Amino acid sequence: MTLHQNLIAGEWVGTDGVANINPSNTNDVIGDYARASADDAKAAIAAAKAAFPAWSRSGILERHAILKKTADEIIARKDELGRLLSREEGKTLAEGIGETVRAGQIFEFFAGEALRLAGEVIPSVRPNIGVEITREPVGVVGIITPWNFPIAIPAWKIAPALCYGNTVVFKPAELVPGCSWAIVDILHRAGLPKGVLNLVMGKGSVVGQAMLDSPDIQAITFTGSVGTGKRVAAASVEHNRKFQLEMGGKNPFVVLDDADLSVAVEAAVNSAFFSTGQRCTASSRLIVTEGIHDKFVAAMGERMKGLVIDDALKAGTHIGPVVDQGQLNQDTDYIAIGKNEGARLAFGGALISRDTPGFYLEPALFTEATNQMRISREEIFGPVAAVIRVKDYDEALAVANDTPFGLSSGIATTSLKHATHFKRNAEAGMVMVNLPTAGVDFHVPFGGRKGSSYGSREQGKYAAEFYTTVKTAYTLA
Repeated sequence: MTLHQNLIAGEWVGTDGVANINPSNTNDVIGDYARASADDAKAAIAAAKAAFPAWSRSGILERHAILKKTADEIIARKDELGRLLSREEGKTLAEGIGETVRAGQIFEFFAGEALRLAGEVIPSVRPNIGVEITREPVGVVGIITPWNFPIAIPAWKIAPALCYGNTVVFKPAELVPGCSWAIVDILHRAGLPKGVLNLVMGKGSVVGQAMLDSPDIQAITFTGSVGTGKRVAAASVEHNRKFQLEMGGKNPFVVLDDADLSVAVEAAVNSAFFSTGQRCTASSRLIVTEGIHDKFVAAMGERMKGLVIDDALKAGTHIGPVVDQGQLNQDTDYIAIGKNEGARLAFGGALISRDTPGFYLEPALFTEATNQMRISREEIFGPVAAVIRVKDYDEALAVANDTPFGLSSGIATTSLKHATHFKRNAEAGMVMVNLPTAGVDFHVPFGGRKGSSYGSREQGKYAAEFYTTVKTAYTLA
């Protein structure tokens, strides 16, 4: 089997390979992917540092052309790359292709941004002096991405980094290296100069730690667990570098008595269970007012009975497998915790078998939960949701905001008054009305509050806040 190597200073290197396994069929080996060492990471950082002076002063047409060519190839290969994504991560094929298209759109957006780089020229408060305000690239950017969005998240970090003239050292999640390797290969063939983009696949404790320890990385953008995010922050403070963190979520979805029941159920099922619940924007707290509670729970149960859990590549599958055995163990542990805490497992939650060996789990819905239970406080990152009964809108809002996280928040209501109030008062970076809490556009800011995020927003033109630094220049006329 061909070894997919790391890219360092424009050369494919590496001999130590690790198998990439399909969670829908553990007999299916997708490919072997190189595992970088700490020395490899140091070499990648040195290559990015050496490439920065030239790339940071490269022409905007060169950056535009490379990013546009990358976007075009991703879109042209959406079926192939979407299938690769579904094989390695376990999302349904429709979700895999959709995420791939989104990655292509992100690169296309930043190809356009490369042609829209701008600054300001303003008068000084002092006579005969001009002031110019410009944005310049930060330097070498370390990018560390998670396994749950193996092509979209790398895209929304790499594309702006390159657009604004930075060089990159990129470490994808070891569990899903395939899509990341494919993106880097496309960018490499699109004409990126040597050392501008470096790929170092491998263990976070080895490769990631080497990145954190390096004084030559000027910025790190990280998406992953809260614990690792705190380590990224501590190491970055020590080196006085910029850092951007996207971490956990315990997102609420509120259902009011006046909600359209079918809209509420579809949004809740999508929020809680699609992509196997493995989204930081997934909603695992369904906060339902007492007037509609029983109808909502019954309708959820009926909708869940119709969900097809099977191989991600099979036509008609709604929910694929959990990503690996470790995550499956975490999900089943939390189901046991919920039972022990006194919540009622109303639907699902059983391990299931399919034609091929994989990590299959029925989506689980708890009722009679409280917001103080661990299943309501801690991020499970699987297809497990808990219904919390509340009296009215005011209590629903209070419970929704009673969490250490603040990424996404949703509400189902036909009341303009309540929708407007919720949008203003939900303590989250993103708010959805009559929509799933998961699912965002590629051209607008993404990020949260409280323990979910730190630093400036990702995506869209707001990405410039992280990937550039502001310079103010004065000139005597």
